[in-house]
Amino acid sequence: MNINFLALLLAALSTLVVGFIWYNPKVFGTIWMKESGMTEEKMKGSNMIMLFGLSIIYAFLMSFILQMLVIHQFGALGMVGGDASKALPSYEAFMADYGTAFRTFKHGALHGFMTGLFLTLPVIGTNALYEKRSFKYVLISGGFWAVCFMIMGGIICMMQ
Repeated sequence: MNINFLALLLAALSTLVVGFIWYNPKVFGTIWMKESGMTEEKMKGSNMIMLFGLSIIYAFLMSFILQMLVIHQFGALGMVGGDASKALPSYEAFMADYGTAFRTFKHGALHGFMTGLFLTLPVIGTNALYEKRSFKYVLISGGFWAVCFMIMGGIICMMQ
């Protein structure tokens, strides 16, 4: 199974698009700034090129693992030890029959959303407990990643 690096890059870049919308002051930006303790003065001192560059790198790393969660065929590859050339003939037959099954945007979006909701949101929530952040902060930050993973999962899954 080949890794589609273009799909991973597009998925990573989609987080910037979602972020520009999600954290816009007319959407959740103003509430997020209040709940996180961020001010416009603090933001002005930021190196935006570094921020966006690292954001893309981090999102690319997330997309790399997300493909394992949204593309079921990675599970089949894992069952043969990761090297399809050493698999029994039944693996080849299985992949011929099911190699593209469930490879739609809708299916990837479902699994991406579930990953955001059941993995990322609890991680952010746990950190927020110890950082004394509000539930609004958890919903805004966790919701952002649930939506991002939904879109990322859809992109990754549909781009065979």
